[in-house]
Amino acid sequence: DFNSFVTRTNTCGELRSAHVGQKVTLYGWVQYQRQGLFLVLRDFQGLTQIIIPQDEAHSHVKELLSNAPVESVVRVTGIVSSRPLGQENPKMPTGDIEVKAETAEILNSCKKLPFEIKDFIKKSEALRMQYRYLDLRSFRLQSNLRLRSQMVMRMREYLCNLHGFVDVETPTLFKRTPGGAKEFLVPSREAGKFYSLPQSPQQFKQLLMVGGLDRYFQVARCYRDEGSRPDRQPEFTQIDIEMSFVDRAGIQRLIEGLLQHSWPEERALIMTPFPSMTYEEALAEYGTDKPDTRFGMKIMDIGDVLRGSDIHFVQNALSYPHGSIKAICIPQGVKYLTNKDLESLKESAKSQFNQEIMQIICRPDGRLKSLLTKFLGEKEQSELIRALNMQEDDVVLLAAGEHKQVCSALGALRLFSANLLEAAGLALRDPTAFHFLWVVDFPLFLPKAKNPTELESAHHPFTAPHPSDASLLYSDPTKVRSQHYDLVLNGNEVGGGSIRIHSAEQQRFVLEKVLKEDSEVLSHLIEALEFGAPPHGGIALGLDRLISLIVDAPSIRDVIAFPKSFRGRDLMGSAPDYVTPEELEPYHIQVSWPLEEKEAKKN
Repeated sequence: DFNSFVTRTNTCGELRSAHVGQKVTLYGWVQYQRQGLFLVLRDFQGLTQIIIPQDEAHSHVKELLSNAPVESVVRVTGIVSSRPLGQENPKMPTGDIEVKAETAEILNSCKKLPFEIKDFIKKSEALRMQYRYLDLRSFRLQSNLRLRSQMVMRMREYLCNLHGFVDVETPTLFKRTPGGAKEFLVPSREAGKFYSLPQSPQQFKQLLMVGGLDRYFQVARCYRDEGSRPDRQPEFTQIDIEMSFVDRAGIQRLIEGLLQHSWPEERALIMTPFPSMTYEEALAEYGTDKPDTRFGMKIMDIGDVLRGSDIHFVQNALSYPHGSIKAICIPQGVKYLTNKDLESLKESAKSQFNQEIMQIICRPDGRLKSLLTKFLGEKEQSELIRALNMQEDDVVLLAAGEHKQVCSALGALRLFSANLLEAAGLALRDPTAFHFLWVVDFPLFLPKAKNPTELESAHHPFTAPHPSDASLLYSDPTKVRSQHYDLVLNGNEVGGGSIRIHSAEQQRFVLEKVLKEDSEVLSHLIEALEFGAPPHGGIALGLDRLISLIVDAPSIRDVIAFPKSFRGRDLMGSAPDYVTPEELEPYHIQVSWPLEEKEAKKN
């Protein structure tokens, strides 16, 4: 009941023909006003047309409403009546009625706006974020935030009421966690000592399992100091889950049921169980660990087709232990892509992956056009056409080299070319479709980017090794698969989790011997594992990303009430901000200013 506890009788979006003759009181913002004859009043639920009285007895009401600036807050009391025949508006839910104003009051007048409160009016994102409280009045943001709220409520219902989970709040002031993303530091009053804002409640939820809570969840605020990364937020929300005595299949069934239960009714149905593929399969077929499976153009291995050819770079690639020849086939590429597009695809592979790309075109007569064709006989060309299922006007992009590099380059080109095809008018990815996918069997460790001789956790240091690879942990950790699983939606990672290490001895070995980390930082967790820790596992769903995909928002900032900018700033409140030396003194901190900033502060 939207009208409980308040002084209005109805919202601006609920009046219908059944209300004709009723006296109502509405509150809202002036959407627009026309020539002193009528105005449209807006609130969170919709719009209602208000007829401004023209008779002398209501002249004060006419003057007040005719002069009310757009976006002023108004109270109107009047009688609901049917619109004159032929003046109904089928595009408005309230389009069959209007309210004839009898009394009115301007509760707060609005000054000149920095932009119009209309979804179709383009505004710079910086301006929208500076005046976020105005941007929040738009129907799009209102709809996004309400859908988010409804989904979270249904998730709580599913977890707590149907499956016995306990909602527990965990601390946001903690200590540094080794590995993973950078964490924000918070000074304390003890000299030289700092708290960290946790990048997730990972340790706490494991400790809750040690404490025997069995099933935990939380709508958790998380923090990562990742700097200027596109479409990321320094503070974000995840649906955090942990269970005792569970395996990967149990977590997957839980999440599939959770999403089905909370899925918005107005969106396309999602079918369970979600398909699954291994990390190696995802890399080999899509060139990424988060494949967009809404369209084809899979990466194809054509090494066997070209193995007998005299092409030097092909033979050179195949001579290496992890060498491969792979390709993607772009449907109707000749028709939809320009020469400039094809050159930009090749340049992209060269600049991002240092990968050369060869181009092959299928002519209308079925013959191939490429620099390679002079090295290929008719039989090899026919085999190539068959292997790639090439049709007239298709374009093939071929790459040769180290397996992972080739796959990554072609995976990026697959997405890049899909964008180009859609921009040229070819419908490739259904924006209303939701393709979920589990990716499993990730490597447990990866070489560090800056020092490939050292290892880091592919997920986090608490992830358990795959049972089949447990012995390799002590002999060849680079070959160990993990019990880590990711949930992918339309090419975006929306969740990730793992079965955890519950042996103190194994956890200490991973930290000290494999990752070369100081285990003393996690002594509290390792000690807890020595006191009868149950086998346990969990997952976290990225709520912001999930909602943005459901509503097809261009950015996660469109599903967060008060987001930070691309550079992590709050443009509305000007945060972060300077503090005085006196305010820093209790924390034993002094700021060393760069010279140019010293001069700027003086001026």
